[in-house]
Amino acid sequence: MSPAAAAPAPCDDRVRSFEDFARVHQFLLIAAGVPPSLHRRLYRKLADEVFDGGERFSVEPCEEGRQRRLVLASDTALGREADVFLVDHAWSFRLSDALKQLREVPGLAERMAALMCVDLDRKTEVEESDEQCSENGGGLEHVLQVVEKERIRIQESGSDFAAWLELEELGIDDDMLVALDLSANFPNLVALNLWGNKLQDPEKVMQEIGKCGRLKALWLNENPVLNQCTEKDVLDGLPELEIYNSHFTRKAREWALGFCGDMVGAENPCLSVGNISLDNIVTLDLSDRSIHKLPEVFSSSKLSSLSNLNIRGNPLDQMSGNDLFKLFSGFTQLQELEVDIPGPLGDSAITIIESLPNINLLNGVNALTIVENAKHVVDSALKPRVPEWSPEESLAERVIGAMWLYLMTYRLADEEKFDETPIWYVMDELGSAMRHSDDANFRISPFLFMPEGKLASAISYTILWPICDVHTGEECTRDFLFGIGEDKQRSARLTAWFHTPEKYFIQEV
Repeated sequence: MSPAAAAPAPCDDRVRSFEDFARVHQFLLIAAGVPPSLHRRLYRKLADEVFDGGERFSVEPCEEGRQRRLVLASDTALGREADVFLVDHAWSFRLSDALKQLREVPGLAERMAALMCVDLDRKTEVEESDEQCSENGGGLEHVLQVVEKERIRIQESGSDFAAWLELEELGIDDDMLVALDLSANFPNLVALNLWGNKLQDPEKVMQEIGKCGRLKALWLNENPVLNQCTEKDVLDGLPELEIYNSHFTRKAREWALGFCGDMVGAENPCLSVGNISLDNIVTLDLSDRSIHKLPEVFSSSKLSSLSNLNIRGNPLDQMSGNDLFKLFSGFTQLQELEVDIPGPLGDSAITIIESLPNINLLNGVNALTIVENAKHVVDSALKPRVPEWSPEESLAERVIGAMWLYLMTYRLADEEKFDETPIWYVMDELGSAMRHSDDANFRISPFLFMPEGKLASAISYTILWPICDVHTGEECTRDFLFGIGEDKQRSARLTAWFHTPEKYFIQEV
């Protein structure tokens, strides 16, 4: 990061006005890249210590609680370069002092551990909570109440109406499943979710579920019965099943595509294929469906409005790259595509863009940016690195292990001296929640405010501002490697924060 350089100071450089601020901080403003239109607004917030980010943004948990993200929460959108926000530094230190401060400064280790999501052994607590909820929610009487509610809904809708049963984590065992007599109560049952129950006997389970011959989707995930019951056993007993344990079966057709395109669901179960309007699907998420070959019904004539397609996490090993390119090129409305790179479409993002010229966004990155920067590998959904720790480690030790994902640095300099030892810092909870994107919508920069006009009076902040229009509910991101391109091994450097596919390094070698 560029050294924070201060302007030469006259006898009295105390900042009393915007003009003083602009003169004293002119080099800092240029180095930070702050748009001139925001200089006056930045001055007012610095002078009055205005931290108003909490009024516009919210911090949300993600990655199963092991990370956080920043979201624009205000009712109104935030325009490009429309505002600038101050971010406090929650912890600043010289590297040699880090562990000592964590052990000795009251509350520091606790705050940093919470900020970095290493303050709880989350998996154990979540499992205990899930077990408690399962115990509280179990019992035949409670399950019967859930089933009766769905039966009444079907009765009110008409006897031919399709049924969709959500019986997830209700403690249902084999005998309870038999007692429910689902095939008799719901002859038009198309979807059955039994995720996370206590089903064990494959013979009993298959006997009961096999009676539901019109099932299109079945979830038996996290049931002991899966240890003894094969996928073939299930598929042989259910001739119309299109989705099994979240994966497409070989019989997947209109219903499965309608489910992934939000045309089919608990509110609209759809028994008849004729009621599924595939031509109304604009966004289709087929990610992680274990698809080896796209269904024949997946065609530009059926999905004529398709604009956004996600096929990540599928082997597609029964289709050649040329066949896929030929298929996708027929979708004239397709503008956004998410696919593994390297993957079924090859190992070059540029080749994909050239073969599918209608694509505007590939893996969340603008197609023009990919071509201009010669980015062969782009992936906005790389699996992030999250902190690992053992229960025996103290909070201070956990923070030391996790902090490298959050640390930033700057160096101090004036007209007389350059400090070669960097100052490391962690932004506050708001700033630290900003995740990386190659196509970021915010930019950040460290900034030293010198109210007395001298380096000795400097107060360190990080400032952030939008570099494009941001809408309510949209995640606010920054580029962790701003200004660093592939000529400086950008993708390789990102492995500090993400699990880059091994194939990428094989390709580069």
